[in-house]
Amino acid sequence: MTFDDEKCDGIGLVACPACRFCPIVEGVGLLGYRIHKHTHKAWTVYRRSLKMSGSAFESLEKTLEKHIPDEELKEVKRILFGKETKKLVLPACAMEIALERDFELQGYMFEASTEQLRTPRTVRVGLIQNRIVLPTDAPVLDQITALHKRIGEMVDVAAMCGVNIVCFQEAWTMPFAFCTREKEPWTEFAESAEEGYTTRFCQELAKKYNMVVISPILEREEVHNVLWNTAVVVSNSGSVLGKTRKNHIPRVGDFNESTYYMEGNTGHKVFQTQFGKIAVNICYGRHHPLNWFMYSMNGAEIIFNPSATVGGLSEPMWSIEARNAAIANHCFTCGINRVGTEHFNNEFTSGDGKKAHQDFGYFYGSSYVAAPDGSRSPGLSRTRDGLLVTEMDLNLSRQISDKWSFKVNYFHENLISQELYIPWAIIYMISAHVFGSNSSSLHPYWKCMFA
Repeated sequence: MTFDDEKCDGIGLVACPACRFCPIVEGVGLLGYRIHKHTHKAWTVYRRSLKMSGSAFESLEKTLEKHIPDEELKEVKRILFGKETKKLVLPACAMEIALERDFELQGYMFEASTEQLRTPRTVRVGLIQNRIVLPTDAPVLDQITALHKRIGEMVDVAAMCGVNIVCFQEAWTMPFAFCTREKEPWTEFAESAEEGYTTRFCQELAKKYNMVVISPILEREEVHNVLWNTAVVVSNSGSVLGKTRKNHIPRVGDFNESTYYMEGNTGHKVFQTQFGKIAVNICYGRHHPLNWFMYSMNGAEIIFNPSATVGGLSEPMWSIEARNAAIANHCFTCGINRVGTEHFNNEFTSGDGKKAHQDFGYFYGSSYVAAPDGSRSPGLSRTRDGLLVTEMDLNLSRQISDKWSFKVNYFHENLISQELYIPWAIIYMISAHVFGSNSSSLHPYWKCMFA
């Protein structure tokens, strides 16, 4: 296998996943990528960076398939992932375009039992994971525009696959630069949740494809000039259904997010869409079981978890948390994580004793969907952009609730009156006396409890 040392001209070809600048031209190489007409030196550096970062390991599922005999593999997957999810047949033209545009495309389905009185409530969900397109020092508007273009291409394919609801990763319009603690230029990526250019972009996609769009962005609340980590929900008609803000902010490792924004004040919103009741539990909220619980108690049938998290910190927990939440709360959960390693010009530290460095670590992708019966889809790649299409029958939630009855004790009269209601009532009355019962200063948890 040889590499041409001459740089390619890039005319009319797809951007290379190695560097996003060199086009794909021939063959199949490392990690299943096609071989690039690329300088040998740059390709060698890229291979070394993959090895050093640990991101050369593409996925747990593919490693199991590679090393475990078929007869045993089925039982291993049953124990690790629950009941086998059927593959969803996707249009050949969609598969071809995904190959051409160099992103992974997978499809799976979760079925429910046939009922006599209810028809199936089938919905198709699309999860999009991606790396940034341009270097972090490119002009802000260029970076946003390039990401809009890339995500637009992937949403085109999602529409071809019949997706009803699509969700992007956390802070999808920018590098996850909150590790740096620098204000400029990163705060310039913030925009209005209601009228910003990214929301307008999502509204056009929603109207064009009759698709609900969940768009997690860095929000600038212009009245008070405050930043928030926010998910905007756009209905399939193109109107803004509302927004929800990140409830829990990490203060661990390089997650220096509290330098930019604090805990959200929107509580645990659930959005009624044409396709079902949905909620958005942003990133760090997945580590808090009561966060999932509150969205579920407020009626969510599908809870999305758009994230940006790195292999050196959370990966052992990733495949467990959203799945546990689906089981405990009788709902579907969707974990989305970005991919790639993002390098910044200036070194930074986080007060954890580590040497100054210029990257956060590798974002390991592995987006997946979990069902209330404990089964889950295979994850997307740890290293590539990808679209996961999942068809789910929402009737499964009630069927599993009837079977396991995990929520029965939540509504037990004595539990509510003696253990939940009285302490919360006392807190609420004190807070209402201090702030006023309708005050925006009242903590969202207390508001939700008495909504």
